Amino acid sequence: MSSKYIAHYPEHIQAQAAQLVSSGRLEEYLQQRYPAAHEIQSDKALYQYINEIKSQYLRKSSPLAQASYNSKLTVLQDALGIHTYQSRVQGSKLKARNSITVASLFKEAPPEFLRMIVVHELAHFKEKEHSKAFYQLCCHMEPDYHQFEFDTRLWLYWREQ
Repeated sequence: MSSKYIAHYPEHIQAQAAQLVSSGRLEEYLQQRYPAAHEIQSDKALYQYINEIKSQYLRKSSPLAQASYNSKLTVLQDALGIHTYQSRVQGSKLKARNSITVASLFKEAPPEFLRMIVVHELAHFKEKEHSKAFYQLCCHMEPDYHQFEFDTRLWLYWREQ
């Protein structure tokens, strides 16, 4: 199995993934756990979807200015989604302008994988670095965050094959 997707996981987890691949059961595993794709296909729908999650968990954070899918965003760049922000002075306050870009390949993904990417990027609104607090926030917004992240990596490997 290509190690680029799961290289940082413990050896026993990598071995389980390799077993799924070598036995030819990876596709079956993914189809069984994630049978359907989502219907969030446009940038407008993505913006609404992200704002719904944001308003549920991050009401007091800076507003989302823009959300979009981008076909140029690839796994090769080691990014599935990007959060960008610009700080600017407005009167006596510092205002942040946040935007989220998601790789277009997630238009075809199960809804859980899109949610994992969105939750990850939203967590950057409060925590810029991938710290313990960052991952705690991810798990607060999506309790199965770590499982979805791992399965997303398996899905990306499966798509490559």
